[in-house]
Amino acid sequence: MIGIGGRRFIFLEKLCYIYYSSASEGDPVVKRLIITSILLVFAIAGMPVQAAKKGYGAIICEQAGFTCYKVKQGDTWKKLFPDADARDVVRRVNRTNMSLRQGSTIAVPTNLDGLSHFDVSPFPLKMNPTGQKTVIVELKKLAWGAYDEEGNLVHWGPASGGQGWCGDVGKPCRTHTGNYSVLNKKDYNCTSSIFPLPYGGAAMPYCMHYYKAFAMHGSFEVPGYNASHGCIRMFINDARWLNYDFSDYGTQVVVKPY
Repeated sequence: MIGIGGRRFIFLEKLCYIYYSSASEGDPVVKRLIITSILLVFAIAGMPVQAAKKGYGAIICEQAGFTCYKVKQGDTWKKLFPDADARDVVRRVNRTNMSLRQGSTIAVPTNLDGLSHFDVSPFPLKMNPTGQKTVIVELKKLAWGAYDEEGNLVHWGPASGGQGWCGDVGKPCRTHTGNYSVLNKKDYNCTSSIFPLPYGGAAMPYCMHYYKAFAMHGSFEVPGYNASHGCIRMFINDARWLNYDFSDYGTQVVVKPY
């Protein structure tokens, strides 16, 4: 059975062939090469529909300590996990704050009762002290962790970094990695000066810029995979905490390679 993307490809091929075959003269081989080139351009531009990306929970749910749950019609985070603390743990485990989608799979800790978010942290609770507050971003783990001057993990949360390819700008938009520091902070009303193209205006609540126009900021769309234009998305409440209660101008930000 041909999917939507395949049907689009065949449709484009027929259109191109009809157009070029209407010419009164021309080498058929050359025509075919032209058609193929056009199709390749469309394919590279991402015109065929892509399969839905697998969320983080679906990737880890078969590991020890988790069970896989397939979302049913009518399921919500609150309905499945009425206890607010348990719900917060599960959402952090799955690295997403978005509504549940029917048919998707989430990971649920097998011993959820009484767990804190520190119990499911992807970061060690202690690291060698650096003498300064540090935010570590691990986009392979889709997470960030905040360490105090003594090397204690104070808080952690889900993150979503730059995706491999952004169709609107026609190039890769992976998050820059390396050692940085907080350069500028704004409140809930922070917005992008670039996206969406061409005028900007996308919400970036509690943004903390650390490199040029790139920032850590809150988002209502942390999907469980890397999906941004290069910024580091976080849960709204996490970004607020990081902005108001932890980071200062000059706080170290370490973005690990991914």
